[in-house]
Amino acid sequence: MSLAYFALIVSIVSASALEIAGAKFGAQLGTMAAALSLLAATASARKADYEHYVRATSWGRWILIAIPLCIAAQLTPLPLAFAHPIWASAHDVLGDLSLGPITADLGLTVSALLLTLAAISSLGVTILVVRDRGRAELVLFVLAGVAAFSALTLDLHRLSPAVAEAAATSELATTLAGFGLILNLAVMQLAAERAETRHSLLRSIVLGLLGLVGALVSALAIFGLSGTNSAIAASFGIVLILLILVIRRLDLSPLAVGALSLAALIGAGIVLTFVFERSSGPVLLRLVPEMGTETRAALERMLADTRWFGAGAGTFAAVGSIYQSDAGAILTVPSTAASIFAEMGWIGLAALIAVSLIALVRLFFGALQRGRDSFFPAAAAACVLFALVQSFAGPGLLRPAAILCLSMIVGLGLSQGVSQSSSR
Repeated sequence: MSLAYFALIVSIVSASALEIAGAKFGAQLGTMAAALSLLAATASARKADYEHYVRATSWGRWILIAIPLCIAAQLTPLPLAFAHPIWASAHDVLGDLSLGPITADLGLTVSALLLTLAAISSLGVTILVVRDRGRAELVLFVLAGVAAFSALTLDLHRLSPAVAEAAATSELATTLAGFGLILNLAVMQLAAERAETRHSLLRSIVLGLLGLVGALVSALAIFGLSGTNSAIAASFGIVLILLILVIRRLDLSPLAVGALSLAALIGAGIVLTFVFERSSGPVLLRLVPEMGTETRAALERMLADTRWFGAGAGTFAAVGSIYQSDAGAILTVPSTAASIFAEMGWIGLAALIAVSLIALVRLFFGALQRGRDSFFPAAAAACVLFALVQSFAGPGLLRPAAILCLSMIVGLGLSQGVSQSSSR
């Protein structure tokens, strides 16, 4: 598993660092590294690894197959009644075959399919390579460090006008800052758990201080320099971590755990209801930053015209240009949720929300059952919750670095949520 572990680290570090730096090939390098890690893991996997993977994904292995199949189905030629209208128009003009795919752009959807396969590969390989607790800790440190570095770039960009950064990169940095805040809190909890055991006190203090610095840098980016809705999303993640910590430390009964969880769920529902009702218009556009009237009207028309199966994964920008009144302008993605809806339709958006909730519940209960190492699945659950709320507030989660980072975080949480170690 050494090669798979190395390729996995290269995947997330290269994709994140290069995307933050504005390089165009960061996503491609990260995808290739993810493919290499999958090949290496498959070649070196043993029976025990396979059994561990089966236990870690028992909550829904079918999901890992269904998602890429749904995207691949958009590439399949279908009768024009089910295909995107662009193919019907082409048939009327050219008189070609009366078939067409659901997607409006085959190339963009193929690229989205490859990225999806890379993310699923990263999740699966992470589950295998972090069976060992030492590797799990190193992956946590790498993820926390990469996310904190991204948050630092956002801090420098907002605080120093001399530091140039693209708007899209700012969205990515905001998303990674949210992950960084949660992951560095997990590092601090790891240090505290180590200090309570027979580990070196000095090393625990150093780890705790590093986690504190990373958490402060990320907190400045997400609470001080990002939008209100992004801060609310991060707050949900922090509350979830604290909820799991309180339940573990107080050793509450199942009835008390259920009552406390229900109270937290009701409180979250009230807050989300208040946040969504602050503005009017389509639900998918209520949490996005302010935009021009013309741009908002174009987005509303685009969303209103979206079919049940969408316009094809990855085609938002291509289809959006049709609705933009200025021929030279590009209709940018307002949020991840709006993009998924436009590309995959109501069915795709509802399915991805359901998948996120299933993973959230699985990680939550995994954290409650894990013992001292509960911070692994707890941090993963908090990141999933943050991503779910943040998906309505900005498009940062559409970037390959954020996708690969989240897939590794979920894989880390799932793997350590079922691991049978002596530290349990």
